[in-house]
Amino acid sequence: MLASADFFNYLSEHLEKDLPFVAYSMPNTFEVRALLQKDDALYKIENFEESGFVFAPFDIRKDAILIPYSRSRNLLTLDEIVSERIEPIVFEIENDEEHHINLVNKGVEATKKGDLAKVVLSRKEALQFEDNIDVLPLFKSLLNSYNSAFVYCWYHPKVGMWLGATPETLLDVERNRFSTMALAGTQNYLGTLDVNWSEKEIVEQQLVTDHIVEELQEHLQQMEVSEAKTVKAGRLLHLRTDITGQLTQDSKSLQKLILRMHPTPAVCGTPKLDAMQFILDNEHYNREFYTGYLGELNRETKILPRAGRRNIENRAYGFNKRSTHLFVNLRCMQLQEKSAIVYVGGGITKDSNAESEWDETVNKTRTMKSVFGF
Repeated sequence: MLASADFFNYLSEHLEKDLPFVAYSMPNTFEVRALLQKDDALYKIENFEESGFVFAPFDIRKDAILIPYSRSRNLLTLDEIVSERIEPIVFEIENDEEHHINLVNKGVEATKKGDLAKVVLSRKEALQFEDNIDVLPLFKSLLNSYNSAFVYCWYHPKVGMWLGATPETLLDVERNRFSTMALAGTQNYLGTLDVNWSEKEIVEQQLVTDHIVEELQEHLQQMEVSEAKTVKAGRLLHLRTDITGQLTQDSKSLQKLILRMHPTPAVCGTPKLDAMQFILDNEHYNREFYTGYLGELNRETKILPRAGRRNIENRAYGFNKRSTHLFVNLRCMQLQEKSAIVYVGGGITKDSNAESEWDETVNKTRTMKSVFGF
């Protein structure tokens, strides 16, 4: 285990060598881990039997990238992360309110006609700076500001640099125990979780929950679905339902589970294939890894017997536990030298109001803009 100063020095040296890496922290922990890939090869997922950190795009037809454990150095720090003051000079912010409002109105029309129950429509906003962006201070700022989220910094010289703090789990699998969540609805956090949700937001969240439950019905036994509750994610509030269960004997294939789950109705819509086609036909930009998924794939941890006189001689006979923890890539940005591309979106139903949906995306950009001091 490293002191945080040493941890970030290793990251900085690795970045100077222009080699792939990922650094991340799980929600509600103070551990920060990193994988430093030893070469610049572009490893791709073939069958989800691989072991490493996976970074997958929104478009299911495109390759998911892997930073393999076997080809990487592992780092860990539990030390306090000290943020650095960031004072960039912004000279241009690119967005297109008119285009997004027109897009949302088109989505509302499709849901009113019954072609879609819900569609998630997004946009990107470009922040232009006078100097090249230093990513590690931004990552430190996210770690200190969003402890309840999955916070990450991911880089590959053949793909690019991504940074994010996402509140949404795609799936957790430990042995045969499975869990996920349905997350929808957004409003600003104003100091309390005791808030009212609109009918549109409640219906949208229920659509997400019902779809996930239906998709998992044949894969889980003893399924439990919680009541929807208000949760805080940085400066925002969301409605969340937790879904847990035991994987059936025939449902141990991660590949099948991930294809069932991704993209979720929280980032795509329902029916899934129709919503995805609407997005590809009408958004007119490439989401790339925004609303894809990322996280630990088939990570092995050695479990030792409990300490005690009778077990001292048995402690060498622990067993390896495999676990997978994947997250939906929300609240993220792509860094390109002197620019930061921030991605945001929102769920559209027949009751959506285009101007309100625009305002919601503006609120969501603040999660990532906050690292620049906005």
